Amino acid sequence: MSDPKRNSSKWPTARGASKAIAPKPTAARSRTDEKLRAFHEEGGLGKAYDVRLFKRLIPFITPHRKFVIVSLTTLAVVSILNLIRPLFMGATIGYAERGDAEGVMRQGLYLALLIIFTQSTIFVQTYTMQIAGARAMADLREHIFLFLQRVSLRHFDKTPIGRLVTRGTNDVDALAELFASGVLNAMGDLISLIGIVIVMVNLDARLALIAFVSMPAVFIAVQFIRRRSREAYRDIRTKTARLNSVLSEQVNGMAVVQAYGREDAIFSEFDAVNVSYTDANKTSVFYEAVLDAVIEMVNVVCIAAILWYAGFRRLGAHPVTFATMVTFTAYIRQFFEPISTLSQRYTVLQSAMSGAERIFQLLDDAETETDHPGESTEAHADEALAFDAVSFEYKPGVPVIENVSFSIKKGEKIALVGATGAGKTTVTSILLRLYELKSGSARVFGKDVRAYDRRELRKLFSVVPQDVFLFSGDILSNVAMSDDHPDEARARLALERLGALPLFERRAAGLHAPVDERGSNFSGGERQLLAFARAVYRDSPILILDEATASVDSDTEARLHRAFEAMIRDKTALIIAHRLSTIRSVDRILVFHKGHIVENGTHDELLAKRGVYAKLYELQFAHEAPVVSSPVSDVSGVRTEG
Repeated sequence: MSDPKRNSSKWPTARGASKAIAPKPTAARSRTDEKLRAFHEEGGLGKAYDVRLFKRLIPFITPHRKFVIVSLTTLAVVSILNLIRPLFMGATIGYAERGDAEGVMRQGLYLALLIIFTQSTIFVQTYTMQIAGARAMADLREHIFLFLQRVSLRHFDKTPIGRLVTRGTNDVDALAELFASGVLNAMGDLISLIGIVIVMVNLDARLALIAFVSMPAVFIAVQFIRRRSREAYRDIRTKTARLNSVLSEQVNGMAVVQAYGREDAIFSEFDAVNVSYTDANKTSVFYEAVLDAVIEMVNVVCIAAILWYAGFRRLGAHPVTFATMVTFTAYIRQFFEPISTLSQRYTVLQSAMSGAERIFQLLDDAETETDHPGESTEAHADEALAFDAVSFEYKPGVPVIENVSFSIKKGEKIALVGATGAGKTTVTSILLRLYELKSGSARVFGKDVRAYDRRELRKLFSVVPQDVFLFSGDILSNVAMSDDHPDEARARLALERLGALPLFERRAAGLHAPVDERGSNFSGGERQLLAFARAVYRDSPILILDEATASVDSDTEARLHRAFEAMIRDKTALIIAHRLSTIRSVDRILVFHKGHIVENGTHDELLAKRGVYAKLYELQFAHEAPVVSSPVSDVSGVRTEG
């Protein structure tokens, strides 16, 4: 056992952490860090046009316009009430100077009622604005989620999951601050400023002029900080996305990290990202503090100058009364309050606009699944699947399959075999239109896959993958995930046909037993059985088995073999196999090699040819003993998937 005290010293916090455990930088490590940053971080965005971004937010706000209208109306009322309050204060002081106690009491009562009414109106204004914001942002999050469901798998292949999660969480939260912090109340601030200027000029034009002289200093400070603040908040959004990406990746891979003893290295990487994120926040805080300090300083200097000038005038022919000074000072405070508030809201606005940029960049740039009409071609009545000179590449210039052609009849059981990367799984991805082919045509029941509606096309397939993904919920919802409203009787029948119903009914709640995140409370074999049950439940005419029994034991495999022999009797089956001894009974075997079909025939025919298939078969049997053949079995052995 290791010493806990010694281990605890390896987890320092703050900036010193990366220095404490990070390995010495090397050229190779620097190149690795650059690649990590390139993968997890996003490039800088172009110039943002706030008006354009606001226009794109309008469709999400419009459905809740009643709340916005009420909020803006009460906002105007609050602005007017705030303009009246200093006048009541000045009048109260005037009564006090004249020794009118009754007048002071009366004015004090009016002032108290005014404050109560103002605060009540502020409550209505704030509540309605935040309700509108919360609902609008809920609609935006829903829009992003629905959009992600239409995004092409190519985009997911090259984009960190943490970055996409950030779009629907942190970036939307930044936009929500527009409502929560009252940024959209700027109209009320503008009304207040205009009203204050008018009242101040009417009270004393010369005192008002002293207050207005300070405005250029405030304007210069705001302009100086504006661009720097915008870049700081952009940097925060970028670092947030990278932090989420790294954290998500490392948590998901924690079992591998611990198995290989990479805790220190992973902590070092995370600490570097965390320090970078902290520095970005410190920069934004610095600019916000500078702007607040400048405005407060100008405010104090302005009041001091007015007091000095008022004292100077008391010695002249036109002295300033004490009541006027109280009223004017209150207006000065109110004059700078919206300016200070605007500066604070401006920093929130910068964060929100940076979040909006990222969100709308995703919505604009991500490649979505689109329908490209394809022609239905003449085909044999019994044709189920066909490729006609199909070529495909995941990356430009790197072909995965080239000029592949084949035809599968209805009811045929076809196995795809070949070395890793030969293109077997790619065939099924093209048939399901998870990826678009580069050239040629792929047909399902004589119709080009591009002529189908995607949802209708995929209803024709039941897919059993090797890597099973279970969703949080219960067993029933995972088996019946193809239905909006699960049919429990149908799900039970599916599990019963697999001989797996007793296995899952042993759990406390039966089919309503909870499924934890990614099915972590189920064994690999149990997850695989649930994947088979999904296929049985869906009961589509075409079945795809992608190394489907690699995670089940021999007893479970035997039960699956018996159940599936009956289940696929009248179906077309496409079987990706890596255990060649288990596919002897299929109707035909398509052998893939470097993106081409090099052999096509039955098990015995291909062995007789002494070609690629025979070599794969002999290589595998040099390391393992034969097993009972099965048209659908596919247990672990030498991996040759593509």
